[in-house]
Amino acid sequence: MRYALFTGCVAKGAGRELMAATTYAAERLGIQLNEMKDASCCGAGVLDDDNHFLADTLNARTFSLAEEQGLDIMTICGTCQGVMRTAQMKMDRDPKYKAKVNEQLKKDTGRVYTGKLKIKHFYQVIHENYGLDSLAARVTNKLTGLKVAPFYGCYVLRPHEFSDTKIPDKPDYLEKMITAVGGTPVDYPEKQKCCGFPILMPNKTNSLQLSGNAILGAIKAGADCIVTPCPLCHLNMDSYQPEIEVILEKKLNLPILHYPQLLALALGATLDEVKANTHIVRPNKALHDTTD
Repeated sequence: MRYALFTGCVAKGAGRELMAATTYAAERLGIQLNEMKDASCCGAGVLDDDNHFLADTLNARTFSLAEEQGLDIMTICGTCQGVMRTAQMKMDRDPKYKAKVNEQLKKDTGRVYTGKLKIKHFYQVIHENYGLDSLAARVTNKLTGLKVAPFYGCYVLRPHEFSDTKIPDKPDYLEKMITAVGGTPVDYPEKQKCCGFPILMPNKTNSLQLSGNAILGAIKAGADCIVTPCPLCHLNMDSYQPEIEVILEKKLNLPILHYPQLLALALGATLDEVKANTHIVRPNKALHDTTD
């Protein structure tokens, strides 16, 4: 099983622990990843707000790079996944628009996007291609007793018409992975809501209030930690958690894990190997009994 890996920006910058965990988990599962080092940023939804044609053309270039390798794309960022799938579906559903994008792409780079590839987040690869039974068979460190709150984030679910999640209103990808590695998924209303990252710059207080609501919801539901497939959600809920506590006037101290980190831990990784010491809220205490 082989994929063109689109790392996104965060996994090579502020969230390097995500890349370390992805590499570890993929190696243990026998998934070969060819990192797309020449790909550009997906635009994170911000570029699309200003110039959707430019955003789609840049993403079409990335798609053409994967097609050149004869590989589908695997993402490890929920925002990248949503943005890239939206661009792809817009072009594939409108041949005239795709032709317009390709005309510009060929003029600028000599490349063309044919529409032959699939784009899947790591959690979709595990769920739909690798198989949960196969994953469970590879687990060497069952996370028994660990109560995990899934947090999906916006871009893999919305807008619904561009989501490739089968039932965007009732996603279960994360819950099924948590169960497969021995953990207990925790249900709570905020798991499908926004973390606030898109408004962090213009309205930091409201942004962190949204993250705080999600963290409080998970705590009230009895979670030991939150797991998310989006590093931007991780940044908002982990990096800013001390500021969130000031806004809420409450102590939270809830660890936020990347999806590949939870996966890697179940496959035998140590906390050091998934770089847990880079988190603002260290998950060591929550995971102590599962990593000894």
